[in-house]
Amino acid sequence: MMIKQLSVFLENRPGTLDEALKVLKEAGVNMTALSLADTSEFGIMRIISDDPDAAKQAMKSAGYTSIVNEVIEVELKHEVGYLAGIVGKLSKAGVNIEYMYAAPSDKSSARMIIKTDDAVKAEEAIG
Repeated sequence: MMIKQLSVFLENRPGTLDEALKVLKEAGVNMTALSLADTSEFGIMRIISDDPDAAKQAMKSAGYTSIVNEVIEVELKHEVGYLAGIVGKLSKAGVNIEYMYAAPSDKSSARMIIKTDDAVKAEEAIG
């Protein structure tokens, strides 16, 4: 299913993540998934939350640059090759995966957050 993800650009220095997470906490934003990637100069914090628009506003008010975009959330069965099947469907449909990360779920499944070049086409391909 398509969901909204907030991407926040962070300076790559000690304390930046702590400061950003405090902003979200003070805004009452509940995160259900988080990914953090970095380069030598900046990092990107990607979050799935219960209210991505409120999260974006809180980050903007605190001076952070952020964007909300659509990603695909897929429930993965705990079966050998299940993720390979999902990726195969996207590949066959000509959908490029830009990045993906795991998110917590329950013991019988897992969640994968997938950013593609075409979220609508990806959702159709996965079914």
